[in-house]
Amino acid sequence: MSSSMTAATKSWRAGSGRSTLRRPGSQLSKRRGSRMGIPVVIPAYEPDGKLLDLCRSLVESGIGDIVVVDDGSGEEYQPVFKAVQEECRGVVLRHAVNMGKGRALKDAFNFLLNEREDLIGCVTADSDGQHTVKDILKCMEALEQGHNRFILGCRDFDQPDVPFKSRFGNKLTQKVCKGLCGIAVSDTQTGLRAVPKEFMGYLLNTSGERFEFETNMLLESKGRFEIAEVMIETVYDSRTGHKTHFDPVRDSIRIYRIFGGVFFRFLVSSFSSSILDILLFLLLCPVLEAAAPLWYAAAATALARAVSALYNYLVNYKIVFRSREKHRRSAIKYFTLAAIQMCMSALLVTAGIHIFYMLEEVVVKIAVDIVLFFISYRIQNSYVFRAKG
Repeated sequence: MSSSMTAATKSWRAGSGRSTLRRPGSQLSKRRGSRMGIPVVIPAYEPDGKLLDLCRSLVESGIGDIVVVDDGSGEEYQPVFKAVQEECRGVVLRHAVNMGKGRALKDAFNFLLNEREDLIGCVTADSDGQHTVKDILKCMEALEQGHNRFILGCRDFDQPDVPFKSRFGNKLTQKVCKGLCGIAVSDTQTGLRAVPKEFMGYLLNTSGERFEFETNMLLESKGRFEIAEVMIETVYDSRTGHKTHFDPVRDSIRIYRIFGGVFFRFLVSSFSSSILDILLFLLLCPVLEAAAPLWYAAAATALARAVSALYNYLVNYKIVFRSREKHRRSAIKYFTLAAIQMCMSALLVTAGIHIFYMLEEVVVKIAVDIVLFFISYRIQNSYVFRAKG
């Protein structure tokens, strides 16, 4: 932790402490006690008055455990962060330069894991006024009800006041996330999330320093934590003038690169398996021909396919889908799928040759195998290598 973060921590400890926050004439300390194990984390870069408004509202609602990360905002924004410390008794962690939302979240997670013995998890919220206290409380309550659930505060993008780029971007990433990664959520880019303590620790080593980190959070939750959705209010200051630090080109490329990473690894795994299959066939044919002149080609094909299939299974398990399923279960599902796929290929190619008799056989086979390839990817991603941690 940097010296500025340490200084901020010491200032916070001296100013309030975790259990001594009180306001004259209020029941704040009593209400705050029910939320002690779930702090609110707010990464902020060049914030306006909405950050302070949110922190004040949180305190008024009985949420006094607030951690704000100043992501290199600069001197002109320090009055806002100072007010968060002095008025709301919040912790402010500081980056000397802008390091990105992902780094800000990970630094806040690390701070909480070291400083909060009673930690259940945390709720992350944005500093731009998009998330209301009511919705933050909804996410807290959902996490309290299930400590091992990853909670997403999801917006309704069909409302008329949602900016077009936000509606289009989220609808598109929703479909891509489901299609390529097998994760079906209604809001992939929400910043309002309740993260369980165990997941916070795991995320410290997760890649992504900027907005793409939130996408990696979704991928890393698969097989580890159940994703639960809480519907929240959709708040934008205007349809066309909404302030955001999200770069629609640069950050979108980072996000879609993550979504496409699994599928790309699957492509490489399948291609390398095919190459291995062919090479083994070529090596085995001359070896087996002398021993079995009538069946050497069939034997070579079977042996090459068995080895390449085992290779493909292990690569998909370890590298492509990074499964945590027991090998016995995933292997049974994988090789059952492979047998079904082989039978379906033979059946569909035979039928296709008769139906589309004007086409060459190889064209029909390529078309059938391409379709089965995509189907196989979806099944492997969603079923074969799915695991509960």
